[in-house]
Amino acid sequence: MPNHIHVKGARQHNLKDIDVKIPRDRLVIITGVSGSGKSSLAMDTIYAEGQRRYLESLSTYARQFLGEMNKPDVDFIEGLSPAIAIEQKTVSNNPRSTVGTVTEIHDYLRLLFAHVGRPHCPSCGKKVEPQTSQEIISQILELPEKTKIVVLSPIARQKKGTFKKTFEKLRKDGFLRMRINGERHSLEENIVLDKNIKHDIAVVVDRISLKEGIKKRLADAVENALRLSGGIVFIEKRDGDIMQFSEKFACIPCGISFQEITPRMFSFNNPVGACPKCKGLGYYQAFSPDLIITDVTKPLYGSGMENVPGFGNVKSYSWRMIKVLFEHFKQDFDAPVKDLDEGFLDILLLGSGDVKFEFDFSMGGSSSDYQYEGKMRRAWEG
Repeated sequence: MPNHIHVKGARQHNLKDIDVKIPRDRLVIITGVSGSGKSSLAMDTIYAEGQRRYLESLSTYARQFLGEMNKPDVDFIEGLSPAIAIEQKTVSNNPRSTVGTVTEIHDYLRLLFAHVGRPHCPSCGKKVEPQTSQEIISQILELPEKTKIVVLSPIARQKKGTFKKTFEKLRKDGFLRMRINGERHSLEENIVLDKNIKHDIAVVVDRISLKEGIKKRLADAVENALRLSGGIVFIEKRDGDIMQFSEKFACIPCGISFQEITPRMFSFNNPVGACPKCKGLGYYQAFSPDLIITDVTKPLYGSGMENVPGFGNVKSYSWRMIKVLFEHFKQDFDAPVKDLDEGFLDILLLGSGDVKFEFDFSMGGSSSDYQYEGKMRRAWEG
């Protein structure tokens, strides 16, 4: 494919037998005064010829429904691909309308990614794909004959707790052995775990030596392991190597699970696929303290903060709350901003976190503990 679109002898409408080379795979802007032939070149020559050639590639049966397109007045055009165009006078102020959505190309791309694409783990880069129990069993049976394996069901991965009730249920269900943080344990033991430490716990479902006629026993063990863990099974070989399988979209080593891949995941106009930060718009309002507090030599009211919506009147509800914060954290309300504690400024702008203070909401004498959420940031971000 040539790296240029070569137009020679374009005479469509008011074009005067012009020759031009336009680079491919680039954003190209055609400029000129009104009536100079911008639209005649872009729309009525290049786009029209691209559409005409595309229609010629279709079957005779399909062309009869689409009508015939006349060839534009041009000697020849080389390097042309199938073309799309947005109506010249269409103006949309909707930020969710893009070239992809208007031309409906985005819909086809979503289908392509959902049904042809192969998801990979964002942490380690490995391909992520679900497997049925039969596919898992088939892979295990590909191991050499007489290979000794342990079928493990990982019921807890990096979870805190004592797991007493879990151990009791496993005993009642007839399980005898397990692995806790890589160490072997018997369920007959009195197992005591620190509830404040994260643990990895796997139940030993079966020990199997691969040989002819073992498939049914292996299948029972694998399906039991999948049921206990919610879709994950580990196969430990004698050399200590562990094969990890999942019935779901999951990267087991990284501990990341994914939903089933669907077209809506690739739509920025759908909550499922939209970026949680910008909500699919491609931009968001950010809070910049330096642009709000413009004069640190003055007290907070007068420093520029009064320009934030909801903070214009020093007697307002917002400023009442600010003054209570000053009192609670023992700061001088009339002191210059530069003399305030840096940590206190963070609380003013971003919230008090877990720290609560007493505030009278009704101005009637009754008060309650309140967690300050960073009203300035919320007012600015809307």
